[in-house]
Amino acid sequence: MTATVAPDPGGFDARVHTLVVGGGATGMVAALAAREAGHDVVVCERDSVPRGSTALSAGLIPAAGTAQQREAGIDDDPPTFAADIQAKAHGRNDPALVDLMARTAAPVVDWLTEAHDLPLTLVDDFDYPGHSRRRMHGLPDRAGRSLIDALRDRAEGAGVDILCGAAVDTLFVRDRIVTGLGLARGERIGCDRVILACNGFGGNRARVARHMPDIADAVWFGHDGNDGAALDWAEALGAATRHLGAYQGHGNVAHPHGILITWATLTEGGIQLNRDGRRFHDESRGYSEAARAVLAQPGGVAVTLFDARIAAVARQFGDFRDAEAAGAVRIAADADGIEVAMDLPPGSVAAALSALPRGRLTPPFHAVRVTGALFHTQGGVSVDETARVLHADRSPFPNLYAAGGAACGVSGDGDDGYLSGNGLLSAVTLGHVAGRGS
Repeated sequence: MTATVAPDPGGFDARVHTLVVGGGATGMVAALAAREAGHDVVVCERDSVPRGSTALSAGLIPAAGTAQQREAGIDDDPPTFAADIQAKAHGRNDPALVDLMARTAAPVVDWLTEAHDLPLTLVDDFDYPGHSRRRMHGLPDRAGRSLIDALRDRAEGAGVDILCGAAVDTLFVRDRIVTGLGLARGERIGCDRVILACNGFGGNRARVARHMPDIADAVWFGHDGNDGAALDWAEALGAATRHLGAYQGHGNVAHPHGILITWATLTEGGIQLNRDGRRFHDESRGYSEAARAVLAQPGGVAVTLFDARIAAVARQFGDFRDAEAAGAVRIAADADGIEVAMDLPPGSVAAALSALPRGRLTPPFHAVRVTGALFHTQGGVSVDETARVLHADRSPFPNLYAAGGAACGVSGDGDDGYLSGNGLLSAVTLGHVAGRGS
């Protein structure tokens, strides 16, 4: 689909205050916030059922200073969170945007929990790379598909109209003011403002090859609807963009099953071996940069090796349970058995285990064959602290907003700046800010 900009048509089939383009977590949070601000809202979702990239994630939102953290005795605050974000991204972010997200995250998590009855709980049994505190919050099954379903339920209950099968192909503009949008199926809807919540461009292979060639051949693990429409509109409008080479990869996707294996399998002490049975990178650095490391190995695959203790931690994630059910997780009583099960050279697993501290991994051993994947892009349209889209001259468009993957996030300019949860952090914080805007 080609996303275009056209002059104001002079009339519309219907009119609404706030139009949201995209029905993922960003769009649903924005719609909820807009309804609470007293606006009538329509969400235009291209798919038959709202899902988006949120449904493919673990559905975890990082936030500092929440009620859940206080109950767990965790001392955390937005400045500490902001420092962690910037440390991971090597300081290559807009400090004002980082601070905005860091201080907004906890109020949004508390709002979703208290005002909208989402049973978000704290992941309190393992640490995510780069986070100095335990601050990941998710639904009990740790599944993104459950999060988007819950958000959609709350939005519909609040009176948000969600149009499915309603792909947007045109923004109508007059003097930098967006007056409405056109649907591919024919309707024209006028509005007072538009929120772009249509994610990034990971599903647009031509754009991926242009902006991030080192990951262009990776498995695409995001939603195919992430076709770069927001960038098409931004370029047509003369809007500013930033960090288009930034992305979130993941080096732990079961192959060939295509199921996400939680990075807890590694943060808890697991290791990755290439098909020659050798470790090849520092697994503690993070799962985004691990994608390139795995793809650089023979065949673009690796084996993630862990034990029963770690598997018990991983089972809180629905994806891991799905991987077990699909037969992706192999179990053996000893190193020799894992070598046979994963077709690794004789003696290689025993050698890798002997180099670890005593007791780090104990039999029975678990293993999954994995590959690297592109999950979603992190660069995008430049926005200000009200989530309004910025023109190339840095002045804001009066009534055009962008949030989530449509906007430039806070993951720096490559793959190694992604801090766990940055995607949903941008989705819920900028979505909430944009929704509450005038």
